[in-house]
Amino acid sequence: MTVEELARAMEKDIDCVYEGLLNTAIDIDSLEADSHLDEVWIKEVIKKAGMKLKWSKLKQDKVRENKDAVRRQQSDPALLIPRPPVVTIMGHVDHGKTTLLDKLRKTQVAAMEAGGITQHIGAFLVSLPSGEKITFLDTPGHAAFSSMRARGARVTDIVVLVVAADDGVMKQTIESIQHARDAQVPIVLAINKCDKAKADPERVKKELLAYDVVCEDYGGDVQAVHVSALTGENLMALAEATTALAEMLELKADPSGPVEGTVIESFTDKGRGPVTTAIIQRGTLRKGSILVAGKSWAKVRLMFDENGKIVNEASPSMPVGIIGWRDLPSAGDEILEVESEARAREVIDWRKFEREQEKNKDDLKIIEQKRKEHQEAYQKIREKFGTLLWKERSFMKYLERKEQKSLRLKERTERDSSILPVVIKGDVDGSVEAILDIMDTYDASHECELELVHFGVGDISENDVNFAEAFHGIIYGFNVNVSKAIQQSAAKKGVKIKLHKIIYRLIEDLQEELSNRIPCIVEEQPIGEASVLATFSITEGKTKIPVAGCRVQKGQLEKQKKFKLMRNGHVIWKGSLTSLKHHKDDISIIKTGMECGLSLDEENIEFKVGDEIICYEEKEVLVKTSWNPGF
Repeated sequence: MTVEELARAMEKDIDCVYEGLLNTAIDIDSLEADSHLDEVWIKEVIKKAGMKLKWSKLKQDKVRENKDAVRRQQSDPALLIPRPPVVTIMGHVDHGKTTLLDKLRKTQVAAMEAGGITQHIGAFLVSLPSGEKITFLDTPGHAAFSSMRARGARVTDIVVLVVAADDGVMKQTIESIQHARDAQVPIVLAINKCDKAKADPERVKKELLAYDVVCEDYGGDVQAVHVSALTGENLMALAEATTALAEMLELKADPSGPVEGTVIESFTDKGRGPVTTAIIQRGTLRKGSILVAGKSWAKVRLMFDENGKIVNEASPSMPVGIIGWRDLPSAGDEILEVESEARAREVIDWRKFEREQEKNKDDLKIIEQKRKEHQEAYQKIREKFGTLLWKERSFMKYLERKEQKSLRLKERTERDSSILPVVIKGDVDGSVEAILDIMDTYDASHECELELVHFGVGDISENDVNFAEAFHGIIYGFNVNVSKAIQQSAAKKGVKIKLHKIIYRLIEDLQEELSNRIPCIVEEQPIGEASVLATFSITEGKTKIPVAGCRVQKGQLEKQKKFKLMRNGHVIWKGSLTSLKHHKDDISIIKTGMECGLSLDEENIEFKVGDEIICYEEKEVLVKTSWNPGF
């Protein structure tokens, strides 16, 4: 310790340290503020100052070495060989993207999709009659799948923008253009449904000018091909336009060295465990390779193409299904090959540690904020009770506790009725991500809170039912199955399971459930109206009761219902009638055109000629949630 540090630690002046060292073997004149003192002299100074010494070891935080796997450096141009282009088909929902791919693949994908809309990214390798190969990605066009479209654009070389000739540029068309622009990917325009009577391809080209997509006809560089996915007209011209653009781009990749790729989609298969659809970008993937992606790793057990046929190796640009993952990686994760299982575990441990550190930092900020709030609240209480005597203080605190107890109980019952806990299960990672993205747009927490309890990929399990039961929630399943045993267990525990195959149906169901949790509003429905023609009073015992002589103008007055007195458009009184008479007879209902006398349940109210008396009943009306997910 230096002289200055010791003085600071003792909270004394620097001269105090010099005084403590008087009459010792140390030469005080040679001591400077930054001179280091030995342990024996530090003890001497502290002893003379009447203080005690406490020893403690300095903790040194070990800085962990970064063990992450990273992409290798750019390959030697001599090693690069031409590769098939990766082409993403994008566009608005129902503009014929999947049908167009079907014709190229001569399959029936569109017929198998629920509701005829694509809800996953499909990856296919298409061989053209010329012998050239193209890897196609079919992305969903529905508004719910924005993240999937963005992911499709990121791994692609060319975007084929499909626009229906009879429909023109729509919302997701614009979004697809934006994704392609963000990923800096060239566009080929496919104007579909040209066989329809209302088709107007020129209108489509003109509309696209507003979004900086300028076709060759208008002096731009975007190729436009008029096609009909249904009849197969001009599809070869589209394929040729795509391959011509790919040749200009000179797409090449290194087939040697460690594999690099991207997870397009991931899901859990009952018999095969976690499965991913991936596109290989560098290297050649073979059986037995060790891969890492996100917080998961795999030893490749099996690979298969889009038709389920087993393949032994996958070269760059090839879409392939990979089996052998320990956990399910997320769609969009980067795939990297490592040399051994030990190295894969090391990479995953490092990534988990890094994530934990980030989480701890975030938690620390929240804790600090909460501590500050508690400190401020405590100071306010101190100021509030500071001037009171202890008896008054104790009594005030007792009253506050009593009030808080009743408030908490009220809050809890209100909270339970206006909160919707949900468990989300989907068939693939991308679907779950799309649903969660939509739930992120929820902005009606003031009406009813939407609470995500748990989410995952795969069929609904007993664990999901337990989660839903604990939180009194609902399980939503998208394209998943539920076994009979799980259904029985859920019914026994009173847990609702709702299954859907189309994403917007699931969201509509969620909106309905939220609406059911919102408290009903009470609406007044008029039954009859009467106007006051004369006022007089009758004496009952010693009290004078004001009576109004009225004529029913509309509907009827029913004594059992509720009434309100209106004057100049303002409500003067609301309540019930004490008497309703026609001539001298008590009566329960007075109809239109009849005259009557009536008195109110409040004696202080005075009638005036021209007042209106309205008979009404209160009805509870269901409220719809104000949340609009945007489709």
